Amino acid sequence: MLDIKLIRENPQDVKDRLLAKEADCGEAIDRIIELDALRRELIAKSESDKAEQNRVSKRIPEMKKAGEDTTEVFARMNELKESVKAASAELKEVETEFNDLMLSLPNLPDRDLKPGGKENNEPIRYYGEQRTFDFEPKHHVDLCTDLGLIDYERGTKLAGSGFWIYRGLGARLEWALLNYFIDTHIADGYELMLVPHMLEYECGLTAGQFPKFADDVYKIANPTDDRIHYMLPTAEAALVSVHRNELLSEEDLPKKYISYTPCFRREAGSYRSDERGMVRGHQFNKVEMVQYTLPEKSDEAFDELVGKAEALVKGLGFHFRTVKLAAADCSASMARTYDIEIQIPSMNGYKEVSSVSNAREYQARRGNIRVKRANGKNELVHTLNGSGLATSRILPALVEQNQQKDGSIVVPEVLRKYLGGMEIISKQSD
Repeated sequence: MLDIKLIRENPQDVKDRLLAKEADCGEAIDRIIELDALRRELIAKSESDKAEQNRVSKRIPEMKKAGEDTTEVFARMNELKESVKAASAELKEVETEFNDLMLSLPNLPDRDLKPGGKENNEPIRYYGEQRTFDFEPKHHVDLCTDLGLIDYERGTKLAGSGFWIYRGLGARLEWALLNYFIDTHIADGYELMLVPHMLEYECGLTAGQFPKFADDVYKIANPTDDRIHYMLPTAEAALVSVHRNELLSEEDLPKKYISYTPCFRREAGSYRSDERGMVRGHQFNKVEMVQYTLPEKSDEAFDELVGKAEALVKGLGFHFRTVKLAAADCSASMARTYDIEIQIPSMNGYKEVSSVSNAREYQARRGNIRVKRANGKNELVHTLNGSGLATSRILPALVEQNQQKDGSIVVPEVLRKYLGGMEIISKQSD
């Protein structure tokens, strides 16, 4: 959520920066300013009336003791009571509309981002060389099917389109990737958390995914009461709420967390022909990184998270590029995002395997997450997140880039210890 003081003092600057994100919020901001003024006016009137009520109520016993007529005083008390009641009802309506509009505003993009959408994304560095083949390479669906790694047909039978089953060495390879990610993060000083996979609405609200994107996730209604849970779309939604409504001490920061979870997404629309297989699905595995940090350490934390995501991809031996997203290609809740993109040969281009983002104080304001500074003042923290990593595109890239002419797959060296030293996956190793 944005700072109302910033909106109040610099409305045009806020409008202009949100336009860079292709979000025309001019009317909403004008209305927010009107509601903010009315809200403060109603609060001031209500407090004034309550103060007068207190003064008048203290006089009544004295007047009765002195034998004075209290008729007019009681009449005034009734007027004040009705006035406070009316102001309270109006204030409730005003604050509801005010809060709804404030929650609808995206985060402000950092000023150094290019305006517009993905057409203005900027690759800032490349690593490694593209894989070339002296034979006709296979698609990952064919490789995984031939080697018995993935059962797409039975996955669809169990849960419908957009689901698959890892089996045998495919399941072990998936688990090896996750162990490689987790072990690397723990060695870097991150705390592993295994969070609930069903979350309450407040988690999505704090993360900035709700209310706007509430229909993009799966909902589960409790048949015995009125509770509704949401299947987490990413562990970020849980991790950024771990310290919701808490006051942290300066010495506590930074907080560095990782979590492995399956992620659940409602994918709208039909898949393109080059997206068959595991590239898009309703459930996939991911290790998520989240940091809570002091505002002055925010940029440093962002660079660390980008470096960690890049190091994981380097460790797997992939050619990749790091891309600075334009303002409108950043998600609504983020101020800046870098994507790590690898090549899946069958898709003839780069595909994102990690997004590293800085929300600045946007999520912390929504979740009331503050830090008590050494000088005694309370301040909002900054929150950051990054995929470290998701497997649904890593595994297809791995099998396609590491395939050999005979249809076998070379196991990246960093994964071999998790597979009993196995170097090659072939039909004979099933």
